[in-house]
Amino acid sequence: MTTPADTGPRRDPDPDRVADRIGESAARKARARARGERSVWFGLGMFGLVGWAVAIPTLAGVALGVWLDAHVGGRISWTLALLLAGVALGCLNAWFWVSRESRHD
Repeated sequence: MTTPADTGPRRDPDPDRVADRIGESAARKARARARGERSVWFGLGMFGLVGWAVAIPTLAGVALGVWLDAHVGGRISWTLALLLAGVALGCLNAWFWVSRESRHD
């Protein structure tokens, strides 16, 4: 049978040891920043940022194009035109973010 004390998070009995581990981790991160090293997580985050930077304007263009096709009509397909405009705007947006991050190297 377990007691309420057994079900909680495991705590390190020595607070100085915990503080030392936190200090070592912070020092390691500071050294990596000073050397300009970037982790795998930074790369994955940038990959996600670029993907969303292209996807959001593209989907917004498609949504506006579908609405215009339903309400305005016409000879041209607003959906297709605004899809291409959204992709172009998204690519410019992604280029902006990537160039901004590459300047920080």
